[in-house]
Amino acid sequence: MLCVLQQIKQSYLSATVIQTCAVRAASKKTGTSTRNPKGHPRPKHRGWRVQDGTTVEAGTILATQRSLRFHPGLNVGFGRNGTLFAIIPGKVMVTCEKPDLNWDHKWVQRNYGGRMFQTFYKKYFNVIPKQQPSEFRLVDQI
Repeated sequence: MLCVLQQIKQSYLSATVIQTCAVRAASKKTGTSTRNPKGHPRPKHRGWRVQDGTTVEAGTILATQRSLRFHPGLNVGFGRNGTLFAIIPGKVMVTCEKPDLNWDHKWVQRNYGGRMFQTFYKKYFNVIPKQQPSEFRLVDQI
């Protein structure tokens, strides 16, 4: 009887040893490279490129944007992707004004669709020419 119990005990222990040896966890996780993770694209660095009072040449990028955060003023162009650039060389002047918008423009509809009858102010980039023209035309005399 004792021998039978020892055989059952040994067979039970050997079975558990085999089972514990068969289970093995991975030592390293599988995955991709972490140099450029999926959820974190490289930043686009949008915003002001030139500060107020800076002298610029023609074609200089003044600001980059995705929505109409800044508006083009005097001697400033508006690119297809929303980039503001200087048309002529001069000094940059940033002002805060009420916008007089073209409500048919797709950028205006996308950004200000529900604000048609509201009063709001936006930043305008202006470029003042380096050399002011020496000639002027008298419009009205007091």
